[in-house]
Amino acid sequence: MSVPTSIKVFAPATVANVGCGYDVLGFPVEKYGDTIKLELRDDDRLVVQEIEGADGIPFETDLNVSTVSMNAFFDAFGDRRGFDVFIDKNIPPGSGLGSSASSSVAAVYALNEYLGIPFTKKELIAFAMEGERAASSKPHADNVAPSLLGGFTIIRSYDPLDVFGIPSPSELRVTVIYPHIEVKTSDAKKMLRSQVKLSDAVRQWGNVAGMVSGLILGDFDLIGRSLQDVIVEPVRSILIPYYEEIKSIALDQGALGFNISGSGPSMFALTRSEKTATAIRKDANEFLSERGIDSMVFTSRINGEGAKVV
Repeated sequence: MSVPTSIKVFAPATVANVGCGYDVLGFPVEKYGDTIKLELRDDDRLVVQEIEGADGIPFETDLNVSTVSMNAFFDAFGDRRGFDVFIDKNIPPGSGLGSSASSSVAAVYALNEYLGIPFTKKELIAFAMEGERAASSKPHADNVAPSLLGGFTIIRSYDPLDVFGIPSPSELRVTVIYPHIEVKTSDAKKMLRSQVKLSDAVRQWGNVAGMVSGLILGDFDLIGRSLQDVIVEPVRSILIPYYEEIKSIALDQGALGFNISGSGPSMFALTRSEKTATAIRKDANEFLSERGIDSMVFTSRINGEGAKVV
């Protein structure tokens, strides 16, 4: 039986923070994400041969998040193989939908599958986080973990890394609104205060607990009450044009809640049905179009599978 010389993997885009869960909560969407193909080489080099779907992404192996993650994998694996890397980006960098995480996850998942699954999915998170470090100087996991594992994912601790998933109701839908404007992650981070009031922290902790409980119990009212962010949203939303107007559109149509995806400019609304999600998509798209703002607006189930071989 001949050994295959290539593998192709899809890793989904993600919504991180999910309102109250800054840096600790995230979930993946369906259909949108990055696809990476690895082709075996005769030497032990990693060579980025092609990047489709986005401009300005480095080909250098010490800068590209995919190859940075692959090198972290090889450091732990103890053996090296050479691959040509072909990247197809379906989510633009800077969208707030975990673009760098999708590429990092697809790369390490493909390596793991090709080499006979020497690591568990959870063990792959640490390698993909190194790609995030290359992209934003911080090895956060709230995008890579859900992209790898699927479903709602919680990062309980970073030191040591402790990640687990929780169930969510099958009826839950998300509408993602990505206006084609630039919000630099560095600018979004500068907006955040280094200290918060204890009263705000207490409210946020309560909302995180309520959000997690609502998802597990399938309590949509509790999910809606808990999808509140009193720390990050009030300052980051200033960077997104018409944020409050689009939020009002979503809530008026019956969204459970509305917030910023990652550091923006993408926004998301959680709903109990596809009908409500579609109505929000239509109204938000029309609102932005009337104001001359190009956008990508779509609805999705919560992706329960995560990264997969295609």
